[in-house]
Amino acid sequence: MLAKDFNARYYDRELLNLAAKESGFSEEIFKSNDERKGFLRSFMNLSYGNGIGSTNFYQSKFSQESLFKFQSDAIRKAAQEESCVFLGRCADYVLRDFQNVVNIFITASLDFRINIVSEKKGITKEEARKIIETKEKKRAEYYNYYTGKQWGMATSYDLCIDASLLGLEATEHIVADFVRRRFDL
Repeated sequence: MLAKDFNARYYDRELLNLAAKESGFSEEIFKSNDERKGFLRSFMNLSYGNGIGSTNFYQSKFSQESLFKFQSDAIRKAAQEESCVFLGRCADYVLRDFQNVVNIFITASLDFRINIVSEKKGITKEEARKIIETKEKKRAEYYNYYTGKQWGMATSYDLCIDASLLGLEATEHIVADFVRRRFDL
């Protein structure tokens, strides 16, 4: 909604495609290792070639850190070319030296998130809870590992807001107003 409001490009998982294109590596490598810290978990794909020829994993300089660097480079390049809204991917940290950035952390009560995920995916609330808890744990580990900061801490953001209080649309309006005021738009 925010990207649409500002006629900006929206990046979430699409960023993985961009990073793969920029790096010359397989998009599948980026997808299978999305928001993971440390070493690659799918070295079988690498050792059998999947995007990088027959390079042996142990001889390759390809690592999880390389994936993070490719993704970070893609974020910076996209931000230099046009107005963008990035969802996650440590974009606040990657763009920390850019002057025209607003970093926002949107949270919501667990029940609010469970209802959204359950409805969107057509699953039970318990299944939704497990998905949320697993993804948030991985997301926090990834963010903490690559930024040296703690995921969700207010000091890392210009604005933190709880979307469950007013709903998604009202939250977007508040965030958009904040951005407009921040940049005198």
